[in-house]
Amino acid sequence: MKKLKYILVFLFVTAFAKAQQLQSYIQEAEANNPEIQAFELRYNIAEEKVNEANWIPNTEVSAGYFVSEPETRVGAQRARIGVKQMLPWFGTITARENYATAMADAEYVDITIAKRKLALSVAQSYYRLFAIRAKQAVLDENIQLLETYERLALTSVEVGKASAVDVLRLQIRQNELQQQKEVLEEEFTAEQTTFNNLLNRDAMMTVDVVPEMEIPQEDPFYTNEALSLNPELLKYDKLYESVAQSELLNQRESLPMIGFGLDYLPVTERSDVNFSDNGKDVLMPMVSVSIPIFNNRYKSISRQNELRQQEIETQREQRLNVLESAFAKAQSQRNQARIAYNTQARNLKQAKDAEEILVKNYETVTIDFNDVLDIQELQLKFQINQIESVKTYYVQSTIINYLIK
Repeated sequence: MKKLKYILVFLFVTAFAKAQQLQSYIQEAEANNPEIQAFELRYNIAEEKVNEANWIPNTEVSAGYFVSEPETRVGAQRARIGVKQMLPWFGTITARENYATAMADAEYVDITIAKRKLALSVAQSYYRLFAIRAKQAVLDENIQLLETYERLALTSVEVGKASAVDVLRLQIRQNELQQQKEVLEEEFTAEQTTFNNLLNRDAMMTVDVVPEMEIPQEDPFYTNEALSLNPELLKYDKLYESVAQSELLNQRESLPMIGFGLDYLPVTERSDVNFSDNGKDVLMPMVSVSIPIFNNRYKSISRQNELRQQEIETQREQRLNVLESAFAKAQSQRNQARIAYNTQARNLKQAKDAEEILVKNYETVTIDFNDVLDIQELQLKFQINQIESVKTYYVQSTIINYLIK
C-alpha cells in the first residue's frame, strides 16, 4: 500500500513538472529576451520623465553698468543688478506630471503586449518541436513494424508463400521512412535554434519536450467580451487618457505666468551736500505677469487633441474588429483540429483491425504484402495527421490565450 502511494505521488509530481515545463521556458524568455529588455528601458525612461516634468523656468539674472551715470538727489547711479523668476500658473506642474505618468502607463502596456507576444512565439515553437519529435517516434514504430513484416516475408519466401520482390518493397519502404526521420531531425535542429533564440541562449542547447499530448474532452467557453481585457485594446485606452492629460496641461499652460524680481542699484555718495539719505543704494522689488494674449497656439493644440482622441477611438474600433476575427478563426481551427483528431482516431483503430486480420491470415493462407504496405501507409498517415491535429489544437489555444487572457 505504501509503495502504491509513492507511485501515485511520483506520477502526480511528474505530470505537474510537465505542465510547468513550458511555463518555465516562457519565464526564462521574458527574463532574457533583448526585446523585452528594450521595452523595459523605454518604460524606465518614461518614468523618469515624470521627474523631469517638475521644473520651473530658469531664474533670470541681469547686470548693467551706467557708462554715463544718471544723477539723482541722493547721488549718481553706477550700475543695475537684477534677478527675476517666472512661475507657472497654479496646477501647471501637477498637470505636466500627470501627462508624463499617463505616457509611462502607455509604455508599460507595451511591455505587457511584448511579453504576451513572446509567450505566444515560445509556446508555438515548443508545440512545433513536440510535433516533430512525436512524428519521429511514430516513424520509429512503423520502421520496427516493417522490420517485423520483413521477417515474415523472408519466412514466406522460404516456404514459397511470397517472392523476393515483397521483401525488397518492404526494405524500400523502410528506407523511405528512415529518410523522413532524418529530414525531421533537420527540421528539429532548425526549430530548436529558433526556440533558443527566443530565450536568448545558446542556439544548440537541448530543448526537452513532452513525449505525448492529448486533446482534452472539453474546452472552456469564451465570448467576445473577454477581448476587452486584451492589452492591445488597453493600449488605446491609455493613449486616449494621455491625450486627455495633454489637453489639461495645454489649458494650464494657456494661463498667465507670474514673475517676481528684485533690482539693486548702487548709488555714489554726493560730496557737495550732506543729508541722511546721501548715497543710499536703491532696492526695488518687482512683480510681473506674462499674459498669452495671442493664444492661437493653445487653441490649435486643443483642436489637435480632440482630433487625436477621435483617431484613437477609430483605431481601437478597427483593432477590436481584427482581434474578434482572429478569435473566431482560432476557435474554429481549434474545433476543426478536435474533429480531425477524433476522425483520425477512428480511422487508426480500423486500420489496426485490418492489420490484425492480415497478420492472422498469415497463419492460414498466403499474406499479400501489397495490402500490408497499404495498411501500414494508412496507419502512418493517420498517426501523422493525429499529431498535426494535436499541434494545431494547442497552437490555436495559445492564440486564444493571447487574445483573451
